[in-house]
Amino acid sequence: MDSFIPTREDAYRLLTEYNQNESLIKHALAVEGVMRYFARKRGENEEKWGIIGLIHDLDYERFPAEHCRKTEEILKQKNWPEEYIRAVISHGWGICSDVEPQTDLEKTLYAIDELTGLVGTTALVRPSKSVLDTPAKSVLKKWKDKRFAAGVDRTIIERGARMLEADLSELITDTIMGMREVAEAIGLKGNLE
Repeated sequence: MDSFIPTREDAYRLLTEYNQNESLIKHALAVEGVMRYFARKRGENEEKWGIIGLIHDLDYERFPAEHCRKTEEILKQKNWPEEYIRAVISHGWGICSDVEPQTDLEKTLYAIDELTGLVGTTALVRPSKSVLDTPAKSVLKKWKDKRFAAGVDRTIIERGARMLEADLSELITDTIMGMREVAEAIGLKGNLE
């Protein structure tokens, strides 16, 4: 049987079948938004990049100890394309997967996954509680405070930036821009006047 090309609806349905936690779903939507932004910026397939971003943590709520491995199993059973499966698994490289990011898509997902958490947390401590007015310099300032968003692994973000040959400030700016496009869906529109 040939693999099918999943739609965003397929991905969202699968995501919400395996995840009920609102913050995990918002994280998936944030990563999807950022991946779509990067795809457009690079002239890549926005739909594919977005779907992979949306589905990247598919197994995390139900199978945290088998993160990435269980997603591989689920997506293979659903006949997803190998390219999509490999990209999803590669975001856990060095943590829960030995699949090293190789393509631009994989490197981008690896670099921005943790970064969306830092950007989101930075936005929430602003008076506006909005990503819409969060500048990269605020995120960089919080970056230096290791107690702030302590769960965010900054070494992964740095490694991802090096893979992409991107300046950290530029990577943060692009991540913010992608998150702004989905600000309402991820609860970061805030109270801007």
